[in-house]
Amino acid sequence: MYQLAKKFLFSMPAEKAHHFTTKTMRASFKIPLVKAIFKSIYRLEHPKLERKLFGLTFKNPVGLAAGFDKNAEFIHEFAAMGFGFIEIGTVTPLAQPGNPEPRLFRLPGDHALINRMGFNNKGMHAAKENLQHKPKGIIIGGNIGKNKVTPNEQATDDYLKCFDVLYPEVDYFVVNVSSPNTPDLRKLQDKEPLEALLRSLQKANRKKPNQKPILLKIAPDLTNSQLDDIIEIAGNINLDGIIATNTTIDRSGLQESAKNLESIGAGGLSGAPVFKRSTEIIQYLRAQNRDIPIIAVGGILSGADALEKLAAGANLVQVYTGLVYKGPALIKEINQAILANA
Repeated sequence: MYQLAKKFLFSMPAEKAHHFTTKTMRASFKIPLVKAIFKSIYRLEHPKLERKLFGLTFKNPVGLAAGFDKNAEFIHEFAAMGFGFIEIGTVTPLAQPGNPEPRLFRLPGDHALINRMGFNNKGMHAAKENLQHKPKGIIIGGNIGKNKVTPNEQATDDYLKCFDVLYPEVDYFVVNVSSPNTPDLRKLQDKEPLEALLRSLQKANRKKPNQKPILLKIAPDLTNSQLDDIIEIAGNINLDGIIATNTTIDRSGLQESAKNLESIGAGGLSGAPVFKRSTEIIQYLRAQNRDIPIIAVGGILSGADALEKLAAGANLVQVYTGLVYKGPALIKEINQAILANA
């Protein structure tokens, strides 16, 4: 069914297709029985799919990666697709428009996307309002970042603001310092500023009545030396987990023509081309630390892809680009593959 819709959606600019899809889902789910039919087709529930991680119980290990529902506007619709958890954001303190359009591009021959969205979102208070109406029984992660106009020297303040506002509404937090689309953001991955930022968040966390898990999302472009720093920091501040990985700035090995890539310009590459490197990073992290929870994201377009991530050392998986190319059936396919290998 999705493959028929995909032809129509791929005839539109990528960002327009995204908005059309989410709005159509919302309108369709208001029709009696549509939501129930959708659930019956795509959801798979089984006790063997449950996962317990950093104090939370996930109905299944397949999540929606950040970026698809930045403002927590469609969590009911995505929950009906059968996700075990949904990560909203990236959320910043103040609303911001992001980078100029066009800023989202398909590379069909590579099963990939390039985006330079730039943390476009309606701000933390809008996200909080939407989350107050979230469905029951779904784990929600809050992916947080800094505003573009906030200098790195004041970035911690932005993360703390988002943490405090979203704390009552989300089940875990993800610190995003790895997007390539906000100027100088990735400099916060350097050892000293990263440890200072995470320490500040953990300090704020300890003051809360119930501490929330704090995870770090990292780039696939890090060296092993930088990964060693992250493992060291994780131990120093009792980080709850790592999400590996964000998008890459690397363009090597793509089928897309150099001319078209040049016309697209800067941005983070996601999808199949990131699969190998993100898996290598998971393997490296797991070899250095046998216990830290790892959520895998990057190029998962099949059940077999998800199994490979889990075999590399991941505890949970997330999809983003795979949803664009394969549709909601991908979620059930992954869960079926995991269940068959349980």
